[in-house]
Amino acid sequence: MEQSHLGQSARRPGRSSLAVGLACSAGEILEAQRLRHRVFAGELGARLLSRTPGVDYDIYDPFCEHLLVRDTQFGEVVGTYRILAPEDAAQIGYYSENEFDLTRFQHLRPSLVEIGRSCVHRPTIMLLWSGLADYMTRHGYDYLMGCASISMADGGHAAASLYKRLAAEHLGPQEYRVFPRCPLPLAALRQDLPADVPPLIKGYLRAGAWICGEPAWDPDFNTADLPILLPMARVTGRYAKHYLEQTT
Repeated sequence: MEQSHLGQSARRPGRSSLAVGLACSAGEILEAQRLRHRVFAGELGARLLSRTPGVDYDIYDPFCEHLLVRDTQFGEVVGTYRILAPEDAAQIGYYSENEFDLTRFQHLRPSLVEIGRSCVHRPTIMLLWSGLADYMTRHGYDYLMGCASISMADGGHAAASLYKRLAAEHLGPQEYRVFPRCPLPLAALRQDLPADVPPLIKGYLRAGAWICGEPAWDPDFNTADLPILLPMARVTGRYAKHYLEQTT
């Protein structure tokens, strides 16, 4: 696939030290994996399975492209997304299939891109999303899928409460429902607590994404994961203008 080196990516007005693009060397991918380890293991306490100290790596990484934001002033990777294109998912499967039964997405697979391992070490999420919009547009893919995580530091009560509130307005059509393999035990948890919507989830929903079913429990990251599907046709109005025009 077409790739661009971070050092040659277009700069964004007001953010002259940041550049976004796809990693095009093993060294750049390693930088992303080290950032992921620092954030997931060091800051969030996740149990990572990689055998290399200080590196977050799994079997999906060789099949993925890695979108990076680099602070060119300091030469540091400060944000990353992992992108799994449908052609590569046909070889390895989608990471989300470990957490959800995706049978109802079967007809979407030829145009279904999965994103994951999102890691924003500094406030660079808008650049990453503009990079994703550019990727989807250039390749003509129609659907973006991923697992959006909610902390379970309180045992899952806030996650259950948040799901109940968000599902009332953002649950997708029945034909796009998926089913968790290890469900969050909603009936055993409080569902009436106030809970802040994590910024990533808030952004997905504002852009037009659906929540496609009940959350799964990820014991390694100790998170409740919501299945998210964003049809690109739903990215309309000011969000389409905001994300897509940043790529031009």
